[in-house]
Amino acid sequence: MIRSIISLYLTQAGTRRSIRFCPAVVLFAATFAALPLHAQTTDAQVVDLIPGILSNNVSTLKAVGDSLWVGPFLNLTVDGGASWTHPTADTLFGTPNRVFSLDADGPVVWAALGFNDTSSGQSIQSAAGFLVSTDGGRTFSFRFPQLDSPADTVLTYGVSMLAALPVVVPQQSAPFDIDYDPVRDEVWVAGWASGIRRSADGGRTWQRVVLPPDELEAVYPDTLYHFIVEPQRGGMGSLNYLGFSVLVDETGTVWAGTPRGINRSTDGGTSWRRFSADGTTNSLTGNWVIALDEQPMPGRNPVWMASWNAGDGGANQQFGVTVTRDGGETFEQTLLGVQALGFAFQGETVFVAGRDQGLLISEDEGNTWRSVIDFRDQAHPDRVIRPGAEVLSVAATRDALWVGTEDGLLKSLDGGATWSIFRVEVPLQTDITANRVPSVKTFAYPNPFSPAGDRFVRVRFEAGQASGVRLRVFDFGMNLVREVHGDVAGSGEQEISWDGIDKDGLRVANGVYFYAVQAGNGTQWGKILIVE
Repeated sequence: MIRSIISLYLTQAGTRRSIRFCPAVVLFAATFAALPLHAQTTDAQVVDLIPGILSNNVSTLKAVGDSLWVGPFLNLTVDGGASWTHPTADTLFGTPNRVFSLDADGPVVWAALGFNDTSSGQSIQSAAGFLVSTDGGRTFSFRFPQLDSPADTVLTYGVSMLAALPVVVPQQSAPFDIDYDPVRDEVWVAGWASGIRRSADGGRTWQRVVLPPDELEAVYPDTLYHFIVEPQRGGMGSLNYLGFSVLVDETGTVWAGTPRGINRSTDGGTSWRRFSADGTTNSLTGNWVIALDEQPMPGRNPVWMASWNAGDGGANQQFGVTVTRDGGETFEQTLLGVQALGFAFQGETVFVAGRDQGLLISEDEGNTWRSVIDFRDQAHPDRVIRPGAEVLSVAATRDALWVGTEDGLLKSLDGGATWSIFRVEVPLQTDITANRVPSVKTFAYPNPFSPAGDRFVRVRFEAGQASGVRLRVFDFGMNLVREVHGDVAGSGEQEISWDGIDKDGLRVANGVYFYAVQAGNGTQWGKILIVE
């Protein structure tokens, strides 16, 4: 069952947890394809060249006041995107590690790191540790992953001594969610095979949390038990020990999402009760709770859940959103059929990252919804998010709504009516102090390019003045494949896109293609690798 659920998630979700890092859209594929770097130039030096966000695949967002943190490379803006910074972290840059989840409260920032381990020939999401800052992100310290030692085979839970399977390797223990509790100065992590864990000493040590096994709906420390604490693998273990989301709400109630439902603790994480989908409208839509967030409101904050079909409940489960407004006493369902990935709030307005259903907006506490699927830059109408790009994440600072997609970051100052688009901006004129990099006149991204998956490849070039622009694409034998025309509104760095279709309306085959982009009197040449 564990492998079938992982397969389901990998094939169906490009989630806010940074599960998929397509090399065609992350920073370094675009940057190193663009720049003729010397061999000794480092990733960190290249990062220093980028003035904006470092990935077009914006899988994780966290807003605190006017500050916005952006994964998977831990970008920060405090001025609405006018400027961006990134931490100096050798555990993030120059490694396969990426930010899988983020949380911040006041000066404390937690970034949970993971990577895709391909050493076995498969891509297995794995834990890589944590970065923690207590000074608002100016400096970060590294913490090791939330793993056991081989001797950790017994857990003490109240009056019970429970047998436990020690989770000793990072594979399948990726930190899909993290939540910092400033009241108790504790941090909680949902780490899939490593379950739900918490740390009371800044991530130096981790305590494994005992949730109800699949055969029980609740556990209490004063009751004697004999079950085994182990995640499901094959026919053994419990789905409820696969941690996927975690939240400590304003009342101190702890919520833990698994593929078996939502677990609630009202005593700080000791006693737990599990709620599951039962096919009625006053339960969860589905058992797999992949995302949790609370909506700041007068009285008790509603807790919103992305509740998915876990694949083991048949007619009792469906994709959708579940909300509780009374701490879990009752549940409401909405957005049935939507594969929700995350939430943001502005007063009574609720925003949902709806994956391939776009951005969902409700201005009446979830009773009615409208969808936004067409994202266009207000100041540059030809600058758009490619059609079909998944909406992966959403966050709200004090003045702005932010949306992360597979094709860039979006900002709206009017609740989603108009947008500004942020993408990786690799400068065409570059200089590294210790190792000068030759200037580049043009580059294409994503590169390699998948016409089916990416839809468009964008060619960036320098224009001397306003003029028409012509993009010609040639195959390896220098036969003309396609010609695209556009307009340049002014001088400076510009873009023109190609959809991977030839002049006969057919999708081109895999291979190397050359392009010539002409604007005004100059022609610039580059290369694109097509890979499906």
